[in-house]
Amino acid sequence: MIDFHIKEGKIIPVEITCSLLEQAMAKRMKATNGNGNGVGDVMSIHRFLIDGFPRNQDNYDGWVRQMGEKARVHFVLYFDCPEEVCIDRCLSRGAAGSGRIDDNEDSLRKRMKGFYVDTWPIVQLYKERGQVEVVDGSGDADSVYRSVKNIFSSSFQ
Repeated sequence: MIDFHIKEGKIIPVEITCSLLEQAMAKRMKATNGNGNGVGDVMSIHRFLIDGFPRNQDNYDGWVRQMGEKARVHFVLYFDCPEEVCIDRCLSRGAAGSGRIDDNEDSLRKRMKGFYVDTWPIVQLYKERGQVEVVDGSGDADSVYRSVKNIFSSSFQ
C-alpha cells in the first residue's frame, strides 16, 4: 500500500506515517536512554530530523493530534531549488540504479504538482511562525551540505 502511494506520487495516510514516526522515535530513545517509556517522556533531550513531513494539511493536523504534546518542531528546513533541477537530479539518481519506484518523470511531475498544491501552504504556515530555514538547494552537494550544517550548528548551540 505504501509503495502504491509512492509510485503514484500520493501521500501515505497520516495515521500510518505518524505511527511509524512515533515508533521510530521511541525505539531510538530507548536505545540511547534505556527507558523509552514513551515519545514525550524525554523528548526535550532528543532531536529528530524528519524528512519530507508534513506534506499536506492532513499530515500537519495528524502530527498535531498525535505528536503535538510529545514533540516540539524547532524548524522546517526548506531547500529552495528550481523544479527542473530537482527532476533532473532524481532522474539521474534513477538512472544510476536507485531502485526507487518514483524515480521516473511522470511520478516526479506528479510529486512537484502535489508539492505546490499541498505542501507549499504548510511551508508558508511554518514561515509565518518564523520556523523556516531556507537553503539554496541548486548548488553542488558540498555547498548545500555546508549551508545545512551551518543552520544546525547555529540552531542547537
